[in-house]
Amino acid sequence: MSIESTADLDGLREVARSAPALEYGFRGTVLISVNDEIVHGIPGPRILASGDLVSLDVTLEKGGYVADAARSVVVGAGHAVAHRLVEAARAAFEAGQAVVRAGTKVNAIGGAVRGLAGHGVGRKIHEEPSVPNHYDRWQRDVLTEGMVITIEPMLSAGSATPVQNADGWTLRTADRSLAAHFEHTIVITRGAPLVLTAAWRGTASDVLSLPSGVS
Repeated sequence: MSIESTADLDGLREVARSAPALEYGFRGTVLISVNDEIVHGIPGPRILASGDLVSLDVTLEKGGYVADAARSVVVGAGHAVAHRLVEAARAAFEAGQAVVRAGTKVNAIGGAVRGLAGHGVGRKIHEEPSVPNHYDRWQRDVLTEGMVITIEPMLSAGSATPVQNADGWTLRTADRSLAAHFEHTIVITRGAPLVLTAAWRGTASDVLSLPSGVS
């Protein structure tokens, strides 16, 4: 199937339910943001062109639980700046993930990534704690074993100031510069965090060794 518009990407209805549609009345299934749109873009008739930077933010509910993940991709060859942004967003996530351990303050993540903010996630999309992508000296929240959060750096090639479109959803860069987004849902452990929204390559024993309180 050839993809012509952002509406063509708005699938997944048979996999699980769109959490943004359930909780907030989002007019679609997948949040799709293009070029200067940072996050929360609404799928529609906009035709994608070679070189577009497209961010896909998929937040699904299944069995009463929510998971959240995002990726940015470049259509066709694209400009070098777009590719660098995509890689920088991934690298920022990995830097934040590297400091995540039970007992660590949440604001340690903000010292490693830049952008808007991640959040706790579970029965709802947005739960405590907030996970800012900047260092907040006043934040006292501490990561605990079994806590589920997202880390989601959102980077721009220019202005770091987000502006909301008239649709009430889409956030774009103030100077119309390109933006990229990378996100995973992770479980806090005493060691390396468990990434719930990555392709699973483990064994049955990995399931049995999850932290207490995680199922």
